[in-house]
Amino acid sequence: MTYLQKILDETKLKNPNELEFQQAVEEILTSIEPVIEKNQAYSDLKVIERLVEPERQIIFRVPWIDRNGQFQINRGFRIQHSSAIGPYKGGLRFHPTVNLSIIKFLAFEQTFKNALTGLSIGGAKGGSDFDPKGKTDVEIMSFCQNFMTELYRHIGQFVDIPAGDMGVGEREIGFLYGQYKRISNTFEAGTLTGKGLSYGGSLARKEATGFGLLYFVNEMLKSHNHSIQGKTVVISGSGNVAMYACKKASELGAKVIAMSDSGGYVYDKDGIDFTAIHAIKEIQRERISKYLEYHPHAEYFQGKRIWDLKCDIALPCAMQNDIDLSAATTLISNGCIAVGEGANMPTTNEAIKLFIENNVLLAPAKAANAGGVATSALEMAQNSSRLSWSFEKVDSTLKEIMTNIFEESSKAASEYGHPGNYVMGANIAGFIRVANAMTAFGAV
Repeated sequence: MTYLQKILDETKLKNPNELEFQQAVEEILTSIEPVIEKNQAYSDLKVIERLVEPERQIIFRVPWIDRNGQFQINRGFRIQHSSAIGPYKGGLRFHPTVNLSIIKFLAFEQTFKNALTGLSIGGAKGGSDFDPKGKTDVEIMSFCQNFMTELYRHIGQFVDIPAGDMGVGEREIGFLYGQYKRISNTFEAGTLTGKGLSYGGSLARKEATGFGLLYFVNEMLKSHNHSIQGKTVVISGSGNVAMYACKKASELGAKVIAMSDSGGYVYDKDGIDFTAIHAIKEIQRERISKYLEYHPHAEYFQGKRIWDLKCDIALPCAMQNDIDLSAATTLISNGCIAVGEGANMPTTNEAIKLFIENNVLLAPAKAANAGGVATSALEMAQNSSRLSWSFEKVDSTLKEIMTNIFEESSKAASEYGHPGNYVMGANIAGFIRVANAMTAFGAV
């Protein structure tokens, strides 16, 4: 049994019901074997054994009062995975599927994603099984305030900086920060990112993950003599990442033909209208099926798999394990040439292997969707200097960061004998930065 396989087996034994966390650990460990062989210090100092164990796991109850005056109880989480290269940094997810395994996998992934940005931010993630859908603003405020009443003692601008994620947008961040400010008696703007512009937020933060995804995918395509212009694109999801991926893809000359939500997907042969999607999802908070009211010629498919559509580029921007082996097989047979992961771990390990074997270009999540956290770090920089940057400055800095991430991933893949394998390249590049910091600290 190899050294890394032994660690993986022990991790599965210690975390028997945490399938998502196991999957994330397996993906990293299967990539870094050539790195471990070249650097004995990583194994001598038990770097990998330490990395598969979060530095801190926080679980707490969140009581809140609903519109009928009844108490409701949810569970809250914060996994502070690694502070090797900076304070913990990662979003909060409010969704009924949230559990310990999902938050641990997200925090594990976040550690390497944040390392790839080249910025001084460690890895964390948090959230709750609270579902904001169908709740009133007062109910959401009640939940957020009670969530922060427990979380506040574990965060701070030099300790842990949460942000938004699925189910946590500018509204929720406002409620959370208001409670933090009230309890802590400080205006410590750098403690949360994704804030509103009126109290320390950054321009281009909403757009950042979707824009960053396309900047990475575009660099990847160019390096293989492809052009994004004229390509057909299918995007799963219709949240911030999906919406702004749609916008940037269209600006770069591609045609987005379909987007989805949990109910189904909408297909528009003439190209998805970003303005309509933005109005439906960002302003009205309605189902994507309402798109047909804006464009009656479009088609809506309830409960159908979006990956059955023929496309050149697939952008999974919804949930983890969105593309399984069956979906990957269909995409390949339909001539898909590139996949860009906008969500966290949206492709199963088996599907990743199939894409690579069939020469489908794959932009892995920990590299391709790093634009959001990179811009969060830029928001922190603005807060520290008490300055606000223009949209153009944030966007150009984001593009530079995403280009650098692509180049580092490409370089690492080539250096370790797997040119064009950006999954392996991103895993190796992110791991080396974290591991080198841990080695410098010694056995701590």
